Amino acid sequence: MPQDLSADFVIVGSGIIGALLARKLALAGASVLMLEAGPLVTRAELVARFRNSPRRSDWMSPYPPSPWAPHPVYQPEDNGYMVHAGPYPYKAEYIRQVGGTTWHWAAQAWRNVPNDFHIHSLYGVGVDWPFGYDELEPYYQEAEEIMGVSGAPNTGSPRSKPFPMEPVAEVWAMRRLRERLAPEYDVVGNTTARNSRSYDGRPPCCGNNSCQPICPIDAQYHGGLSVDAALAAGARLQANANVFKLEHDAAARITAAHYYDPDKVAHRVTGKTFIVAANGVESPRLLLLSQSDKFPRGIANSRDMVGRHLMDHPSTSLTFDADEDVWLGRGPQSPNSINTMRDGAFRSGHAAYRLDFTNISRVDVTTRALIDEGVYGPEFERRLRYSAAREMNVKNVLEVLPRPEHRIALSDQKDAMGLPKPQTHYSIDDYTRAGHVRSQQDFKRIAELMGGTNLRFSKDGDFANNQHICGTVSMGTDPAVSVCDEWGRAHDHENLYLAGTGVLPTSSTCNSTQNGIAVALRSAQHLLAQQTGQPVPRAAAPSARS
Repeated sequence: MPQDLSADFVIVGSGIIGALLARKLALAGASVLMLEAGPLVTRAELVARFRNSPRRSDWMSPYPPSPWAPHPVYQPEDNGYMVHAGPYPYKAEYIRQVGGTTWHWAAQAWRNVPNDFHIHSLYGVGVDWPFGYDELEPYYQEAEEIMGVSGAPNTGSPRSKPFPMEPVAEVWAMRRLRERLAPEYDVVGNTTARNSRSYDGRPPCCGNNSCQPICPIDAQYHGGLSVDAALAAGARLQANANVFKLEHDAAARITAAHYYDPDKVAHRVTGKTFIVAANGVESPRLLLLSQSDKFPRGIANSRDMVGRHLMDHPSTSLTFDADEDVWLGRGPQSPNSINTMRDGAFRSGHAAYRLDFTNISRVDVTTRALIDEGVYGPEFERRLRYSAAREMNVKNVLEVLPRPEHRIALSDQKDAMGLPKPQTHYSIDDYTRAGHVRSQQDFKRIAELMGGTNLRFSKDGDFANNQHICGTVSMGTDPAVSVCDEWGRAHDHENLYLAGTGVLPTSSTCNSTQNGIAVALRSAQHLLAQQTGQPVPRAAAPSARS
């Protein structure tokens, strides 16, 4: 293991956000070092693991945790890494390896809509962001051009430039949904980081329908590609480096990061500026672990805000049988959605939501269900074919408000490295539940328009988790209720920055990754401007939109 590692910028975490931040800093000539808790694994290894897995519907099966960098898994049984304090279990799912969790994401790269930045001013709920849509728009575009993003122009998110490429070809099932639900519902293509043509040396989507857990040809962008780009720009990477403590001096400046290697040998890394970009669980966990006499509750936590405002996107769903063959399973797994409930005055009373259609093949899940039921022979073949051809599913993606009691804390239980495990405090509040109730009207009408029969709603009171972790190290203008400022700089430490989806002050209705990337690219511009003494170009001051 190397000794005396140092860099101008030390980034904890090599996921898609940390790596793209490293790339931007390195391209400007900065010395950058990424520290990743988990191992370096190639796409070929991951594809082989998926092909050989007995649990094809378990998207974590190709990503077993390393003993020195554990992460939560729930199949075939819960490994107990995430400790749930309730009252509702928060079964977060993420990957600690080089490239992070976007190895197995759906590549949805949504932008917020403008009013998402002002929900407190407009609707009296949640909080306002410290800047508005116009300020983030150029960084949305920058992220989209790096990843290669396509989507529909009518999602409510204004654009200064077109998408880098046209959408992936519409699959038959989504075409039938679009045709049969019009004009009552506008079914649009999802905004995704997936190639519809050759882009940046990568091939177009060939319809494998295994985007989760792994795109076998890299048509879908992911954090492994971000790490490659950062290394090509001149950044360095230290894998298998589980950072367990940040060290500070008498002036509260961060002076070093301490990490364990797989043999639990401790190493010390020095730098000028430190950026914690693990994820919405591991970032607050590291800050809470970094206790000292001056900061007994942990780094950046003088006001007890680290870990608070945990948010995600709970979902409920409807499965039904259409009155025609639609054959889910060719092409991207999540290609289309309905966006009419992303914003409106109703947000004063209930959660906004998107409606997302699945295109996941029904063969695996139906086969397992029929075998469990004891069905074999001709009856098995008939019922499998019927489900594969006719079954459809729609889910909601529900907004969650930032609440301080929803949080990540440290558990009394220890992991294999002797470090406290993350503990969750979480619930589904009335605001989100009311959004779920409203969405049931849409579920029923969609099924009716598709001639649906055999309607199967998800179990009442059960909310699936979408793994869009955000809010645990929130940015804001008031240090009393936030952890960092609008640039990600920790209020308590002048040379500590936070990046990732944890800094997002609200959840909105869109997958959190694109927001996290855009905010990080904006922060990188600020960091580079500080080096040159030049101010970051700013849009007009944010104002509420009606």
